[in-house]
Amino acid sequence: MKKLQIAIIGASGYTGAELIRILINHKKVEIAALIANSNAGQKIEQLYPHLIHYNLPSLQKIDEVDFSKIDVVFGCLPHTTSQETFKNLISEGKNSHLKIIDLSADFRLEDPEIYKKWYDHEHIAQDLQPKAVYALPEIHRNKIKKSNLIACPGCYPTSALLPLIPLLENGLILKEDIIIDSKSGTSGAGRSVKQGNLFCEVNESVKAYSIGKHRHMGEIEQELSKATNSQVEIDFTPHLLPINRGIISTIYVKLDPKFSIEDIKNCLQTKYEDEFFVRVIDGEPNIKDVVGTNFCVMTVKKARTKNKVIIVSVIDNLCKGASGQAVQNMNIICGFDEKEGLELAPIFP
Repeated sequence: MKKLQIAIIGASGYTGAELIRILINHKKVEIAALIANSNAGQKIEQLYPHLIHYNLPSLQKIDEVDFSKIDVVFGCLPHTTSQETFKNLISEGKNSHLKIIDLSADFRLEDPEIYKKWYDHEHIAQDLQPKAVYALPEIHRNKIKKSNLIACPGCYPTSALLPLIPLLENGLILKEDIIIDSKSGTSGAGRSVKQGNLFCEVNESVKAYSIGKHRHMGEIEQELSKATNSQVEIDFTPHLLPINRGIISTIYVKLDPKFSIEDIKNCLQTKYEDEFFVRVIDGEPNIKDVVGTNFCVMTVKKARTKNKVIIVSVIDNLCKGASGQAVQNMNIICGFDEKEGLELAPIFP
């Protein structure tokens, strides 16, 4: 069987490098093109020496690639740039065979006005937006199977939506007063040089940022509102941890008085008992439990105050929160075993 030909646009960033790490172990695909306009002509191992052991193609500009020979395109571009890139790539019937898996936020928000609100940018590919599926595999698998334009969720939303959606769909928790307190490693901010991410700025410290206005609130509220068929608003505060990778989200919710914490646990365990990549445990999740993997590990605990429940969820922001989930989605739309290329053990210590 001929291997699927893969192109990665934006291959020089952290999510691009993580995709390469995963795909070189995928038995059914071959990396045919690595695209990074600003680094075109270089070998990927010049940017990432750990990839020197693999015979990977050199970096190219996007107009140097023959997309008629490509089956699947992964987009690892900055927010607000993917829409133009993919509009140009598949406009006017061109390259209609391509399966596109976008890791940016450009196709996550269904309403262009909501997109403009959170990203301060007009959506210029509104004809493509209705074709996109918000691709959280464990929630929207059936829709993903039928789509060729995949909008991979953000890292923070992935950690929060996986526990919250089943509970809201089943009416076990109230939609009001949901508080999401999340903390992420510095790789979540990308590889570009930013003063706030310098070693001396983040080491021996933790800071909150984008308080009350982080862009991921838009997609979290979109998906929670769909789960309840009514408008949901949340409080979400992200923090930066002095670690490379990983997210821990502590989520505070109000229990519907008709139900107990055991009902909460049973709901999540039932929802995810057949899902390889989501685990509901009795203990207390640790970021190190998931580093380098496509797993989400969560737990539910009773809060001290009446009718309050605390949920803790951990993922690797670069894997389940980005590139790993992207490969999981590719496996779904291509009819592969969902675990193909993703049976990765956590890195410990």
